Amino acid sequence: MMRNNNLKRREPLTDTQLLLTITICIFFAMYGLAMLVWGGGFLRFQQVFDMLNNNAALIIVACGLTIVMIGGGIDISVGGVTALVVMSCIVHMNNGGSIVTAALLAVGIGLCFGLVHGFLISYLEIQPFIITLAGMFFARGMTTIVSLEPQKIAHEGFKALMKTKIEIPWLGYVAKKGNLIPARMEIGVVVALVVLIVVFIMLKKTRLGRGFYAIGGNSQSALMLGVNVKRTRFLSYLISGLLSGIAGFVFMMHTGAGNATNAAGAEMNAIASAIIGGTLLSGGVGNVIGTFFGVLTLTTIKAIVTTSGLRDPWWQSITTGAMLCFFILLQSVVLSQRAKKKAKAKELLKE
Repeated sequence: MMRNNNLKRREPLTDTQLLLTITICIFFAMYGLAMLVWGGGFLRFQQVFDMLNNNAALIIVACGLTIVMIGGGIDISVGGVTALVVMSCIVHMNNGGSIVTAALLAVGIGLCFGLVHGFLISYLEIQPFIITLAGMFFARGMTTIVSLEPQKIAHEGFKALMKTKIEIPWLGYVAKKGNLIPARMEIGVVVALVVLIVVFIMLKKTRLGRGFYAIGGNSQSALMLGVNVKRTRFLSYLISGLLSGIAGFVFMMHTGAGNATNAAGAEMNAIASAIIGGTLLSGGVGNVIGTFFGVLTLTTIKAIVTTSGLRDPWWQSITTGAMLCFFILLQSVVLSQRAKKKAKAKELLKE
């Protein structure tokens, strides 16, 4: 028996796997460059934990948006829903509510928005951009109605929850005085990572997850294969709404304050993170692990800009826009070249 017969044939990378690999490589290259050039905080594990602490809510929101975008849709209401959840929960707890009822309120608000958006988009076939834009304005307006003034959490139990940190001493660093400063991670990061893992398993292992890819790739073909397109699309918006509610609660755990501008721009950052992570706006391609690295890449860019001395907010916007354009162009070039190779291979097989 020939030796080659014992070797397993390597399967080519799918579009999702290829874009995920590119994103991960770019992130590590960018972070490694930051360590070499700027050093300082980039050399400590706490820098990565701070990135996660500050962006736990964004990771959750971006997971929901990734599901919607894989299914060929869009949801720009997530930032408004997050702000409404934060304000509603703070007012609720400051007026005698408990942490449990506040968490249920957060989930309920998110599910209500997801339910309405999913029904109008999936069953009434209204354009998702219009519906979620209306949802964003409605959520922002409701946030102001809940409270005109900025609110700060006064619930002692919740304050204790906010102060709770997971310490990892062996990833800490030694300060100038010689004492060990352990790496600290907030509870919200644990919630975000759990959500990430659950969504990853759902997309990878379940029939519903495969359905999202199917309707995003070609809804007519998915229908012919027996996928309930309307129900699947409805569930994508329902899950996005649910995750926006959870993100609002996590955001509140990080800031402890609420106002009408909470999570401003979160929807754009989530979309940018998903695109950088390899999710296509056209649908059918994407991965939440890529989205996770997209969030880290976006945060690393902002940290590099700040460390470079460009502290004005517009520099972060400029670099984010430039990086987003770069990734969209990179995706287009890579996928077009891949499509040409597949076409050539088919022609050779015909000959």
